Amino acid sequence: MLDEYEALGMGWLWATNEHGNLVYSSDRLLDALGVDAASALGQPLGDLVETDPDKLDEKSSRPLTFLLGSRLKVTDLTVRPKAGSGKRHGQPLWLSLSGRPKFDNAGNFQGYRGGFRDITEQYQRELDEMHQAMSDALTGLANRHRHNAQLDGYLSAFSAAKRSCALILLDLDRFKQVNDTMGHPAGDELLRQVADRLRRIVGDNGEIGRLGGDEFAIILPDMDDRGRLGELADRIIQIVSQPYPIDAERAVIGTSVGIAVAPHDGLEREHLVKSADLALYAAKKGGRGQFRFFSADLKDEKVERQLLLDDLRKALGSDALQLRYQPVVRADDNAVVGFEALMRWDHPERGDVSPEIFVPIAEESGLIIQIGEWALRRACMEALNWPESVRVAVNVSAVQFAHPGFVAMVTSALEESGLAAERLELELTEGIFLVDGEAAEHTFKTLKVLGVRLVLDDFGTGFSSLSYLRTAPFDKIKVDKSFVETCTLKKQNSPTIIAAIVGLADAIGMETTVEGVEAFDQLELVRAKGARFIQGWLYSKPLTPEEIAEQVGPEQFKIAPSGPARHRPERRTVIRRIGVIHEDHRYDAVMRSISKTGAMIEGLMGVPAGTDVVLDLGSGQLAYSTVVRSEETRFVVQFETPLVSDGAGGLCTRHRVSPYALAAAGMPLAALPPGLYPLALACDMPANPPRFMQVAARKPVAEPDGYSVAR
Repeated sequence: MLDEYEALGMGWLWATNEHGNLVYSSDRLLDALGVDAASALGQPLGDLVETDPDKLDEKSSRPLTFLLGSRLKVTDLTVRPKAGSGKRHGQPLWLSLSGRPKFDNAGNFQGYRGGFRDITEQYQRELDEMHQAMSDALTGLANRHRHNAQLDGYLSAFSAAKRSCALILLDLDRFKQVNDTMGHPAGDELLRQVADRLRRIVGDNGEIGRLGGDEFAIILPDMDDRGRLGELADRIIQIVSQPYPIDAERAVIGTSVGIAVAPHDGLEREHLVKSADLALYAAKKGGRGQFRFFSADLKDEKVERQLLLDDLRKALGSDALQLRYQPVVRADDNAVVGFEALMRWDHPERGDVSPEIFVPIAEESGLIIQIGEWALRRACMEALNWPESVRVAVNVSAVQFAHPGFVAMVTSALEESGLAAERLELELTEGIFLVDGEAAEHTFKTLKVLGVRLVLDDFGTGFSSLSYLRTAPFDKIKVDKSFVETCTLKKQNSPTIIAAIVGLADAIGMETTVEGVEAFDQLELVRAKGARFIQGWLYSKPLTPEEIAEQVGPEQFKIAPSGPARHRPERRTVIRRIGVIHEDHRYDAVMRSISKTGAMIEGLMGVPAGTDVVLDLGSGQLAYSTVVRSEETRFVVQFETPLVSDGAGGLCTRHRVSPYALAAAGMPLAALPPGLYPLALACDMPANPPRFMQVAARKPVAEPDGYSVAR
C-alpha cells in the first residue's frame, strides 16, 4: 500500500534518526530534490531543504533545524530544495513537510517519521496573489502598502545600526494634461514608461514604489551624500522629462523631486515622508522641474510665499518693478548688437528679491501674464532710445506664451511703441513645448509673420533641444551659462559642447550667443570655439536706461571687456550668522560671502593663514576649512570638501553630523536644531584658553571683487 501511495504521487515518505540525519527517503523525493540516495542518506534533512524565505507566516520563517530540534509535531511546513536543486522542468519546487517525533517505550527520542507533498502549483498561486497584493498592477512597482512596509523595515533596522536612509518623492508635472488630451489608456502607458525609466536610473541601488496616481517614491539605503542625491535628482528630472512615444504621438511631461534623509530629517516613516513631501512641495512651487532638500525653513514657506505674492501685486501696481539691460556684444569687434531685459524688484523690506524667487510665484498665481505684458511694453518703449541696429530681448514665461492673448500683447506693444518688429527678440525656454503642441505651433507661425525674432534660451540643458530646432522657427540659440562656468576647468566636456552647439547653429543658419562669460580665460576659449556673440559680466553688468543713455553715442556702441584674468567659482553675497569652531572653542561670527570652495568670514581678530577651523553652518552642516587669507577681523577659508547645490539656488554640505553622534555627545536623538553643536563633549579635550578675540561684525559694503566685507 505504501509503494502504491508513493507511486501515485500523493506524497513521499521520509525518516530521520535521533541525530536528525536522513535514514529513509522515497525514491521520487530524491528525484525531486535532485540528489541520489548515496549522497542524501546520512545527511541532516536541513541540508537538503529549507523553509520559505518569503515568510508567508511566522512558522515558515523559522529555520528547519530549529523546528526539528524542538522534537514537536510539524504540520504542513512549506519548504523548498536548497542550493538551487530540485527544479522540475526548470520550475521551482515547493513542498509541504509534515512529521512527528518517534519515541521508544522508555521515552527515548528516535527521530522523525513524516511525509512531503508537492504543493508547487498551489503555493506559486499564493505567491502570485501576494505579489499582486503588494505590487502596483499597472507598473509592477511596489504599491503604497509595500512601500510603507519597506520603509518601516529600513528605518527600524537602520536606526539600530545607526545608518542613514534617503527618501525621494516625485510626481509628474502636466500628467493630467496627457490624460485629458490623449486619453486614460495613453496616461497608463506613460506611467509604465516612467516606471521603466526609473528602474534604469535607480537599478539595484534602491527600492521604487508607485504610491498612486502620478506619485512615485524611491528608498535609497545608506545614502546621505547630498551631492550624489542632487546629481541623481537632476538625472531623474532630465530623463523623466524626455518625450514619450505613445500611439504615434509624443507626450511631454516633467517632474519635481523632494528629498529627505533619515535620521536628520526624521526617524520614523511618518516624519520622514512629511519632510520629503514638504521638499517636493517647495520644488513644485519653485517653478517645477527642480529638486529640493528638506530644511526646517520649508515649514513656513506656504505663508511666506503668500506674503511675497501680495507684495508682488503691490509692486506691479506701484511701478516698483524695474528693468535692467545687459549688453550682447559681437565677439570680433566688441560692438553692442542688443540688450537682454532683466527684471529687478527692490523690496522695501527684503531688499533685492531674485527673479528666481518671485517669477515662479507669479507663474503659479497667473500674475506672470500682467508682469510679462508690463515688461514687454516697457522694453519696447525704452529700446526706442537706442541705435536702430541694437535689438532688445525680452524673456517670455511658458505660462505667458501659452496665454491665448499673448500674440495680441506683442502686437500691441510694438504698435504702441513704434518699435520695428525685427528689433524685438523673444527669449523662450524649452518649457514652452510642454503646452499644447498645435497651439504652440500656431503661435510660432503668427509671431514669425509679425516679424519678431525668436531665441531658444538655455540651449543644451534639455534632452530634446535638437528636436525643438527642427520643429520651431528660431533665429538664435543661447548657449547656457552652465557650460561657460565649467569650460576652463579640467576634465570637463564643456568646451567640446560649446563648439558643437556653435557649429550646429552655423550649419542651420542660426545665430549663437554664449552667455555667462565673466573672465578673460573664458572669453578666449569661447572665441576659439567660434562664438559670434557674447553676453556676461566681463563686458557689462545689467544697466539702467540712464546708464545706457550716458554711454550710447551717435557712433556704434562698443564695450571693451574688463574683468579677472581667470574665472573663479561663483560667490554668493550673504549676511548670515554662523559658528566657527577652533580647538575646543566655538565663536560666533558672520559669513559675508560663500562659494562652493570657500567663504569669507568676519568677527574674529587675528586668525592667521593656515589655521584649521570648522564652520558650523547650522542644521548639522559642518564645513572643515583652512584659512587662506586674513586681514584684521576678516578671513577667507577654503573648504576641505566643496559644497553642493541645495536645489534652491543655494549651497549645502554633502554630509551632516548624524543625530546619533550628537546623542552620544549628550544631545537628544531627534531632527537637528540649527547650530550650536557641543562637539567637545564627544571627546576629552583640554580646556585651553580661546586663541582668538571675538568682535562685533560691522555694516557690510560691497567690494569690486564681489565679496561683501566690513570697513
